Amino acid sequence: MFVSALSFVLVLTGCAGGDEDTEPPSAPTGVTAQAGSATSVHVMWERATDDRSVAGYEVFQKGRKVRTVEGGRTMVDIEPLAPSTAYSFTVRARDAAGNLSAPSAAVPVTTPPATPDDDTPPTRPTALRGTVEGGRAVTLTWRRATDAVGVTAYDIYQADSRVHSVPGTATGARVTNLRPGTVYTFTVRARDAADNLSPDSPPVDLTTASDPGSGPSTAPTGLKATARKGSVVLAWTPPDTGAPVREHQLFLNGTLATTIVWGAQPPPGEVGYTFTVTDKPGTRYSVKLRARLPDGTWGDFSAQRTVVVV
Repeated sequence: MFVSALSFVLVLTGCAGGDEDTEPPSAPTGVTAQAGSATSVHVMWERATDDRSVAGYEVFQKGRKVRTVEGGRTMVDIEPLAPSTAYSFTVRARDAAGNLSAPSAAVPVTTPPATPDDDTPPTRPTALRGTVEGGRAVTLTWRRATDAVGVTAYDIYQADSRVHSVPGTATGARVTNLRPGTVYTFTVRARDAADNLSPDSPPVDLTTASDPGSGPSTAPTGLKATARKGSVVLAWTPPDTGAPVREHQLFLNGTLATTIVWGAQPPPGEVGYTFTVTDKPGTRYSVKLRARLPDGTWGDFSAQRTVVVV
């Protein structure tokens, strides 16, 4: 019995060894490096591929590893750096077995001069517009911001999280890796060499094209969020589901805050809800909603609104 059991263990071990992952991911492509200020650079890249999955990315500056990020991210800020200095960055993908891809093509970037006495932020970008490109990309355009010294970069935010950066000379950006049939809310901020950030541009809501056969969007529309003294007032239009929508979930800063329930027949058209806030003035809230559908499932998220406590 002892010999048979030992033989069985050895057979299992041999089978497991044959499943060892020795294939490295592909090298990341589309790497860009944009100076966000005199002391920071924003590095971005396209997703790498692997026969199993990409577990992370490693960013190198002239062969020295300076940052590591998880596999779901394709951007990172490198700081602190020196003003008026030339740098070169490469990116490598890593899988769960520790296999590293070949380095990406090296991208050069030079940080601008320091402006230590500049504490005035740029003006907000205006006239933000967007065009949907199928189910997975959008193109944004805006009017330039102004700054006492100069705008070094524009940062693009989706739902209050930065997803892209472009040079200060640009007035547009293309955002990829989106999901079909999804509502996205974008804003843009201008940045100067002293790392001062402008206020948000006005938001633009864009809905990517749905996959064939997926049906219409089930997201609430027309969400408005207005700050009052000690409260925030919301208004929106529930989705057309063919039946009354009696419940909505309210999310604050990405976390479920409450479920809004109408005990009787909900009002037709636009509906509203007011919630109390106790945080100090200047606190930012990101707000979004989704409705419970007639089949009991939760529908798509609405566009997101950012409101500042007064």
